[in-house]
Amino acid sequence: MSARELLVGFDGSDDSQNALTWALEEASRSGGSVRLIYAFEWMSGAAWAGPGMLPTVWPDETARQELEDLVKAAVDAAGKTHPGVQVHGEVVDGPAPLVLQERSAHADLVVVGSRGQGGFAGLLVGSTSIALSGHAHCPVVVIRGEEALSHAHTGGVVVGVDGSAHSLRALEFAAAQAAQRAVPLRVLRIWSPPAPRWGPPELDPEKIAAQERAAAEESVAPWRERHPELEITIEIATGSPAAVLVEASRQAQLAVVGTRGRGGLRGMLLGSVSQQLIQHGHCPVAVVPELHQEQ
Repeated sequence: MSARELLVGFDGSDDSQNALTWALEEASRSGGSVRLIYAFEWMSGAAWAGPGMLPTVWPDETARQELEDLVKAAVDAAGKTHPGVQVHGEVVDGPAPLVLQERSAHADLVVVGSRGQGGFAGLLVGSTSIALSGHAHCPVVVIRGEEALSHAHTGGVVVGVDGSAHSLRALEFAAAQAAQRAVPLRVLRIWSPPAPRWGPPELDPEKIAAQERAAAEESVAPWRERHPELEITIEIATGSPAAVLVEASRQAQLAVVGTRGRGGLRGMLLGSVSQQLIQHGHCPVAVVPELHQEQ
């Protein structure tokens, strides 16, 4: 990864503190900087019009100063725990998903907790984190509480692939993360057998598994060549992609998926596999967008 900026959705809540801790560790490895964004949506009685339509006066200058002080305190504390990382912070007017989505066009990663308060009152699984994961211009990492953060230093990196362009981008990100962390990469290719009444009588699970493994090996080959030091294992599994990946996240420090897929992961739209992993994963979850925009 390049030494660019990691954005953290921050509001002082425990989950946003967890997101900041994870981002600081990531920046320490990658050489990047961290920017805390407190998105404050104070307007009422009218819908937010979007970037460029900012209010000229806050309803309470004292409230703004309190938020500025909160962010500054977090930046100062981060500077003490991670003195080698450049940390910045700012308070921005607007809805959190919109602000972070816009800023993600010039970032390496966006890191958010699954729940928030204050300016991130909507930061519940199913709202900001889901919306952002589906529309950000860069990968989004969601930290779901203390359990997920406690897994940040154990296990390897796990990624779900199905051969689609989206999952191949996820594989690229996962391989880079595993190499950077010097941990194994576990590649899961999952297929779901059709129901007996719909399956052809000649269906041969062993043959299908062999075909899936061959396809997975082809997808992984470039990353074996690029990272010869990286331990890469391929596993072919049957069943629900969401259930398999959630279970695999128990032994991982990072789980990676694309925003959508096909084949065994054809349901990998936000709202299905990706959403289930964000909601129930046992480690930090990275969702890689279908189009990674080079900056």
